[in-house]
Amino acid sequence: MSRLFPFHGGLKTVRHKTESNRQPIQPGPLPRRLTVPLRQHIGAIAKALVQVGDSVLKGQMIGQADGYISAAVHAPTSGVVVAVDTRPVPHPSGLPDLCVVIDSDGENRWIERQPVVYRALHPSELRNILRNAGIVGLGGAAFPSAVKLNLSGQDQHLETLILNGAECEPWITCDDRLMRERAAGIIAGLHVMVHLLEPREVLIGIEDDKPEAIAAMSEMCAGTGYAVRSVPTRYPSGSVKQLVKLLTGKETPVEGLPIDVGVQCFNVATAYTIHRAIDHGEPVISRVVTVTGHVSRPGNLDALLGTPFAELIEQCGGYREKVERLIMGGPMMGFALHSDEVPLTKAANCILAASAEELTPTRPVAPCIRCGACVEVCPANLLPQQLYWHARAKEFDKAQDYHLFSCIECGCCSAVCPSHIPLVQYYRYAKNEIWAQEKEKQKAELARQRHQARLERLEREKQEREAKLRQKSPARTAKAEDSGAGGKLDIQTAVAQAKPQPLSLIPSHEGTGESEGEKTDQSLGKQDV
Repeated sequence: MSRLFPFHGGLKTVRHKTESNRQPIQPGPLPRRLTVPLRQHIGAIAKALVQVGDSVLKGQMIGQADGYISAAVHAPTSGVVVAVDTRPVPHPSGLPDLCVVIDSDGENRWIERQPVVYRALHPSELRNILRNAGIVGLGGAAFPSAVKLNLSGQDQHLETLILNGAECEPWITCDDRLMRERAAGIIAGLHVMVHLLEPREVLIGIEDDKPEAIAAMSEMCAGTGYAVRSVPTRYPSGSVKQLVKLLTGKETPVEGLPIDVGVQCFNVATAYTIHRAIDHGEPVISRVVTVTGHVSRPGNLDALLGTPFAELIEQCGGYREKVERLIMGGPMMGFALHSDEVPLTKAANCILAASAEELTPTRPVAPCIRCGACVEVCPANLLPQQLYWHARAKEFDKAQDYHLFSCIECGCCSAVCPSHIPLVQYYRYAKNEIWAQEKEKQKAELARQRHQARLERLEREKQEREAKLRQKSPARTAKAEDSGAGGKLDIQTAVAQAKPQPLSLIPSHEGTGESEGEKTDQSLGKQDV
């Protein structure tokens, strides 16, 4: 079935793709120092396995997945660990996070690597290999792929597996170049996904402004049964729910996931890292990243994770004049960086050095005129103006009633607003406030549970003490009864003897003038003689 099902809303954007997609992927630099964050994925932070002074090899695990939704982290090169502490990382908050800092020895010495015969493994064993290889979604979300590849709890088989090569955001071309140059590796990784998920059909969605990528992927899919679909160039066709609708016609539930309608979706770069892990024994230590905008030589680099952004920009010829802002991601859904010294992570698919011309000009915000333009372009089919009013009034419950968390923060509403209201900023604010309130509720509930558990423990210990006392009382009573009346009399006699006796005069003997005591003393004295 080749029919497409257009989604609601969306925008035609200025693409800016040719600036960076005309040259092949270039190898990134080998920095003297790499800063590797232990949190490069959604979920629990990886547990550090190294200490300061440890020598590490390229590909060695330095952070172990800690929890079901987590992923491992590995050394991008060989060298020595010089720090395990908090360092600046690329994040909208600008807050630091725990990192492993490695000084490179320049030798790039690998761990021992072996390919995996994945068809001979149990699915859970194969998923653990991918988990330990640090495989996450490289489209930007960085969700651990081993979790998405586990359908053991589902009641039915997967209907459709989608490989996402749409890459709809302006300026970004890393997936485009990857599909052109490494299509064989992408399809090899896709084979592993198909082995684990056993879908009824496999669809590969690519926007029609990437003819070379479509041709390369179609050639590699010949005879496999996988279908490459050319989809219209319309932002945000690469968003998961919109791509699912576009290719299958299925609507993902408001509070649900694509798996709820029998669909699972992965990025083409994720499939490529699965191929490297299975066929070459290599964990995720690098990724292809687009460096574009106001740099001298825009392009795509296959760069080591932990490389400072400044060195990647220098590899592309450095900044040109009039750079106003450094953005990680595209101009629609990306975020501004506080510094170019932050390290490359698995979630970083683009570094955009934006000038004033490439940025949306800052204009005075006017009141909402209720024109409805935001409603027309919302790809999630929401009511952006209602969400804005409730978010601004801090009526978070009402904002959730209008499905606040179905907003994908694509920025379409902000782009068309004639009043220049930063709508997405209000939605992010509301989401963060709700998450903060939920955390406080969870803390309060945990404190209540602990207090209740303490009271129950104290009550239980009190009852145990009372039970022990009751067990001892019958034993004491029985012992007293066994002693009998004689025992009682002995006690009474002892008490009586202990009492002081009254003094009595001893009568003297007549005619002698001696007392009885004196006679006794005299007789004793004679005996001594």
